[in-house]
Amino acid sequence: MSPHTTPVPAPVSGAAPVAVPGELAVRRRAGFDRPGYSGPSRSRRIPPVAARFLTEQPMLVVGAADRGGRLWASLLTGPPGFLRAEPGAPGTMSDGESSDAVAIAARPVAGDPLAAALSGPVRVGMIALQPARRRRMRMNGRARPTAGPGLRVELDEVFSNCPKYIQGREPWVEPGSTPGVPLRGSELTPDQQELIRRAGTFFVATADRHGDVDASHRGGSPGFVQLRDARRLRWPDYLGNAMFCTLGNLAENPAAGLLFVDWASGDTLQLTGTARTDWDERHAAEVPGAERLVEFTVMEVVATPQASPLRWTRAEYSKFNPPAPGPISAADPISPPTSVPGSR
Repeated sequence: MSPHTTPVPAPVSGAAPVAVPGELAVRRRAGFDRPGYSGPSRSRRIPPVAARFLTEQPMLVVGAADRGGRLWASLLTGPPGFLRAEPGAPGTMSDGESSDAVAIAARPVAGDPLAAALSGPVRVGMIALQPARRRRMRMNGRARPTAGPGLRVELDEVFSNCPKYIQGREPWVEPGSTPGVPLRGSELTPDQQELIRRAGTFFVATADRHGDVDASHRGGSPGFVQLRDARRLRWPDYLGNAMFCTLGNLAENPAAGLLFVDWASGDTLQLTGTARTDWDERHAAEVPGAERLVEFTVMEVVATPQASPLRWTRAEYSKFNPPAPGPISAADPISPPTSVPGSR
């Protein structure tokens, strides 16, 4: 595997969606408001090279709100070809541009916190990640269930990201692997905390004030996600594409959902709660490579044994990963949780 590969080419056709106010505010605060800077390009269309990329992938992360309004990120898997790009019909958008779609021949496993929400129309954010070649593609839109069972997502945004902080891995399918019974809780058990401490990758779902959802990837050296206790954690925001989709959404809406995958066993750990950006430069200076920090408070936990039939090789860690920080100091404050509509 190459330690650095080129990302999926960015879409170049279709009317470009406009950044939400939260993204623009975060860009200004982060110093990316210089004249002429408009951020990386987005589109409603999937170019042919990206369509081929989708058909090669065996997994997709989907973010959405459950029927109680809480955000989650879920893992969908299938044989290559279970994801398929479908061209949109001409004139389907108000500006005359067509919106492409993605057909997904999978739904969440039984007991997944998004199983009910994805049985009807819902706004989703999606990311297709290819660890072996360090490529990723993000898509946001409106999902509806199809026969099969499956999903069809009419796309509002399509964009790619750089290969930074993606750990290289190769997948295989474990024969006879079936999902276990999901275990729910209101805080992290010691074993779940240990999975997070070992993690070099996780996924995060956020939404803007209108409920439009985004799903993103975060990566770093094992230990880059720091635990304060069984309900609070934080991670560094490293230098990236300057899109600020995640932080922009959090500026408008604190709800967030996290997904951790045990790459060796197929187990998943899903968290829903609230998050906020810590802009204090003194706190960021304590964490190698951090531009700023994100603090997360757990509201609910769902752990599913063998949720995925995929197993993965040991990681080849990205050359871009900064060193992992040490444990959080007992004197280091973390802000109290923020309530969101639909929480309990």
